[in-house]
Amino acid sequence: MKVLVLGSGGREHAIIKKLQESPEVDTIYALPGNGGISYDAHCENINPLDLDQAVVFALKNGVNFAVVGPDDPLAKGAVDRFVDAGIPAFGPNAAAASIESSKVFAKNLMKKYKIPTAQYEIFDSADSAISYIETMDRFPVVLKADGLALGKGVIIAGNLAEAREGVHRIMTERVFGDSGNRIVIEEYLTGPEVSVLAFTDSKTLVPMVSSMDHKRVFDGDLGPNTGGMGTVAPNPFYTEAMAARCMEEIFLPTMAAMNAEGRPFKGCLYFGLMLTETGPKVIEYNCRFGDPEAQVVLPLLETDLFTIMKAVAEERLSEISVTFRKGAACCVIAASGGYPGTYEKGFPISGLEKGQLPGVSVFHAGTKRSGEGLVTAGGRVLGVTGVADTLREAVNKAYDALKGIEFEDMYYRKDIGMKALLEINDEEVWGVPR
Repeated sequence: MKVLVLGSGGREHAIIKKLQESPEVDTIYALPGNGGISYDAHCENINPLDLDQAVVFALKNGVNFAVVGPDDPLAKGAVDRFVDAGIPAFGPNAAAASIESSKVFAKNLMKKYKIPTAQYEIFDSADSAISYIETMDRFPVVLKADGLALGKGVIIAGNLAEAREGVHRIMTERVFGDSGNRIVIEEYLTGPEVSVLAFTDSKTLVPMVSSMDHKRVFDGDLGPNTGGMGTVAPNPFYTEAMAARCMEEIFLPTMAAMNAEGRPFKGCLYFGLMLTETGPKVIEYNCRFGDPEAQVVLPLLETDLFTIMKAVAEERLSEISVTFRKGAACCVIAASGGYPGTYEKGFPISGLEKGQLPGVSVFHAGTKRSGEGLVTAGGRVLGVTGVADTLREAVNKAYDALKGIEFEDMYYRKDIGMKALLEINDEEVWGVPR
């Protein structure tokens, strides 16, 4: 089989690494891929949003199956285009991808089908949004740009002044472009956050191992939101009882709601959850693997990923037994200094052989090949993942590997997994006292 993976980030590298393990997969193409991915797949410098070129390339090279990683090409209809060209693909079509590409659609879907989420209002002008905010007597408040914004379209405003400024940034200054044509203003929820990815073919839904993302750029969950500075799996706050409740109240109702709306979802459906005092609530949906959640969930997957993806595309997921290994994983992102703001590129990267250590994987996000080897080419440069029997061991493996990796202005958080370790109190399973 020849498989094409659309995308260029750490998520796509994690997918490619897992597809390499399949005895069915002979050749992997990446469009456009990145420096690190080029060692594991044939990379072609085609923009993943240039669907005409992507389809032509796939047909010319005899691609048998396509995997679409990022949100933008999914929203643009990449899966539709591949399928129309006779190439089976993993991922939702454009209609189903609306569950992520439009916050307004997602919130209205949850309201209509009584799926628990934060209370909200929708506005299409800055003046009306600010008028509403001025009537509020409770802060913080959450402001969300309607469309896609590279995972950064959310502002948490701590007071009225910050809320006014946030509205102007989204709707007047247009910091997220056309994604800010409409804005969702919703109540601020509190409680442990959980990310749950799920395979679904619109008939069957199989949740993966839960995870805990770390969005803020600095230790202690301080600073601006990023695309994610690290993650651990499983999430200790997500108990078996909570998993059963989420399946009944959120996961299956969401699949049914999308079917009822004539938008059957096939692919990886991401549930961003808040475990509040009154029960689990949906913070957001994503229409694809999370990044960096994929970098901890996929290394724990025991079942052949290509077998699962093919079953999803063929709507026979119920025939597949999806299993994950016992243990834990921790991914720490090595970023360029200045991220998520301005940063420099082109710095040589050394110490990547640390990724060859047992139980360690280095997933490339922002790298490219040059005459000097691999150099930095993005804000999030590498995702260093440790896998072990306990979370403490997985955290130690990731950080030990990071100590040997260097590039100028390299920055990473020093507390990925600490919150999870503090929650764990089962020494027999985890080896970590409270």
